[in-house]
Amino acid sequence: MKIEEIKKLLPHREPFLFVSEVTKISEKRVEALYHVTGTEYFFPGHFPNYPLMPGVLLVEAMAQTCGILVLTQVPEARGRLTLFLGIDKVRFRQQVRPGDTLKITGELLTLKSNIAKVKGKVSVGEKIACEGELLLGFLDKTK
Repeated sequence: MKIEEIKKLLPHREPFLFVSEVTKISEKRVEALYHVTGTEYFFPGHFPNYPLMPGVLLVEAMAQTCGILVLTQVPEARGRLTLFLGIDKVRFRQQVRPGDTLKITGELLTLKSNIAKVKGKVSVGEKIACEGELLLGFLDKTK
């Protein structure tokens, strides 16, 4: 799935879109990439002379990727707005620097009413940069 299709699903736009392409998607699992160029808006301030992608944006990349999973694979979520409701068990394990390519994976754990619990992971090469569990809710866009 290329960026044009991603933008049809997610309301996010640059500079706050952290999914470059979706490489695999199935009923309960998604894999995506984000190419960290080094020109992103946050690098001049985080940190000068040692640019790092902020951890909260790694969590956002997981939420966006898992949002794509829910919006395409959960019939009740199709055509709705997916909102990030909560995080649990998040750990940061590896720095993300300009030039890195993030592999972002998501797995649907549970679905209750209009809330999905998902597990996300961000890797750089073979090293895990961030992982955790997220809650995503979906609601009608008109509310």
